[in-house]
Amino acid sequence: MPLVSGTWNRLLQVDALRRSSQALVALSDKVAVFGGEIRPRQPVDNHVHIIPIGNAGEAPIRSVKSEGTSPSPRVGTAAISLKDELFLFSGRGGEAMAPIEEHGALWSFDTASFKWSLITPADSEAPFPPARSYHALGSDGNGTIFLHAGCPEAGRLSDLWSFTLSTRSWKKLADAPDPPRGGTSIAFLDGKLYRMNGFDGKTEQGGTLDVYYPKTNSWSSIEFPPDGHHGPEPRSVAALLAVYVAQGPSLLTLFGERDPSPLGHMGAGKMLDDAWLFDLGSEKWSKIQISGAEKNVSESCNPQARGWFSATVQNAEPPTTVFVHGGLGEDNERLGDLWRLDFGP
Repeated sequence: MPLVSGTWNRLLQVDALRRSSQALVALSDKVAVFGGEIRPRQPVDNHVHIIPIGNAGEAPIRSVKSEGTSPSPRVGTAAISLKDELFLFSGRGGEAMAPIEEHGALWSFDTASFKWSLITPADSEAPFPPARSYHALGSDGNGTIFLHAGCPEAGRLSDLWSFTLSTRSWKKLADAPDPPRGGTSIAFLDGKLYRMNGFDGKTEQGGTLDVYYPKTNSWSSIEFPPDGHHGPEPRSVAALLAVYVAQGPSLLTLFGERDPSPLGHMGAGKMLDDAWLFDLGSEKWSKIQISGAEKNVSESCNPQARGWFSATVQNAEPPTTVFVHGGLGEDNERLGDLWRLDFGP
């Protein structure tokens, strides 16, 4: 795969958006932030923070307070956007900081009315995925939402479910390859669902890109050297995004935690600051060459290493734009910055 260059642009950095373990989604000409924490195991709020996307330094924030029917404050939730609606599932919160059980329901936020609604399964007796945190959501863009893995009350999961919005129904799909994990990432591209990375309770996972085929309800795996030269290193609480670059449809993975903290969720481990593209045609990884990185530019020119952040993609067709928000730095401080990644030739 030819070398791909990228340029980071910092759009804002404000205390109001400082947090980790949050959700970030793109909604046409804006992005929205929900949930997260500033202090470990203390959800910060349940407001929706909407940021119009403009030039650097010109991104005012509109914080919509969630009142009435709305999700409770939570961390480790997962969210996606479909047709300018934000959808999220479960997370961890409450006094016990336990997985929030909502019996298979998803929350939907309408950016036109600024109102929440709870989408419950049509058949309350049908199986549904249990509550969890640090799971992953994806979508085929046509009304089907995929839910994968995460951390229930104890242990970790490897399950895969689909939710059809038109019928409000869950379907249990084939489990992903072991080991079960939290902090994993999924992305839907060209009719397939891709999964990689995560933490199994002992080690960060890497070296394998798992592929789910909806037509056959089956998985396969693509292995690669996770050495930081021929492929990205193992990591968790990172991101996997479907993007379109000059070379064609690709997968982007970036940042994440390489080694967990001995303090667990109370501390910060070894974080990464790299970004990699996987070309679907050649099935090869290429490390993105960040403009200015070799010139010893100041730290403010590029995002610092982080994990427990959130990322999203704007534009289904080229040119794809990627946004990264917040997270946890190696100094164990929560970040309040928003960055845009633009791809070069």
